[in-house]
Amino acid sequence: MKKVAKKKKKRSKAFWNNIKFKYKLTIINENTLEEVVGLRVSKLNGISVLLSVLIVLFLIAAIIITFTPLRNYLPGYMNSEIRAQVVENALRADSLQQLVERQNLYVLNIQDIFQGKIKADTIHSMDSLTNLREDSLMERTQREAEFRKQYEETEKYNLTTITSRPEIDGLIFYRPTRGIISSTFNAENKHFGTDIAASPGESVLATLDGTVILSTYTAETGYLIEIQHNQDFVSVYKHCGSLLKQEGDVVKGGEAIALVGNSGQLSTGPHLHFELWHKGRAVNPELYIVF
Repeated sequence: MKKVAKKKKKRSKAFWNNIKFKYKLTIINENTLEEVVGLRVSKLNGISVLLSVLIVLFLIAAIIITFTPLRNYLPGYMNSEIRAQVVENALRADSLQQLVERQNLYVLNIQDIFQGKIKADTIHSMDSLTNLREDSLMERTQREAEFRKQYEETEKYNLTTITSRPEIDGLIFYRPTRGIISSTFNAENKHFGTDIAASPGESVLATLDGTVILSTYTAETGYLIEIQHNQDFVSVYKHCGSLLKQEGDVVKGGEAIALVGNSGQLSTGPHLHFELWHKGRAVNPELYIVF
């Protein structure tokens, strides 16, 4: 065992001596045989110089790629401008898809009107015609027919049901965003809206056709947007992550106007605080919209 250990030590010493052994590189004047330059180098010095050069070249390449447009060609990298353009294109594609679906339903229902399957005098607006086919796809069951008949008999002479909410005739409210209701409308506690917990970056949609009357940022409510609608309705969207519309823009119902976020001092997480006002009075959005 001792002999083996001694051999290993001798080999390691020989290896390090070989690496550290210095060679003299001399440049001599051919005419006078005078030494011009003399340089002593070893293998260890050569390896150190080579590694230093490689590290410097790597740092230079990394700096060039990081601070020049070349970084856009790296796989998986996307600058802020391209990212914003991708988000905008996705929102436009979503709006176009909804528009195409509505137009397809509208065309199919027009065909049904011409064929006599739908009575023209039952249509109040284009939106009601667009959504008519979705309602007609479900056949009425016997239990539903009996309940409907019973309800009609009990409400036949109830005049309050006829004029209960005439302000929403012909209006179809869109759900402002997809999510779960985390806090409901409560006027007594001065909570004049409905909180919808949603994923960050989820689209916020205009609930009705209208005009943007306010698009700003406040310390308490964060990014805020308000829309004026027909029949004295105003919708308010608070704590948005970013706004896609400006004051004066005309929007359609179901069109993306903002993104869900967590902005403002009063925010408690990614959600949308949605308010609906009618003639200057806050109303419960759940009476008009199915969330």
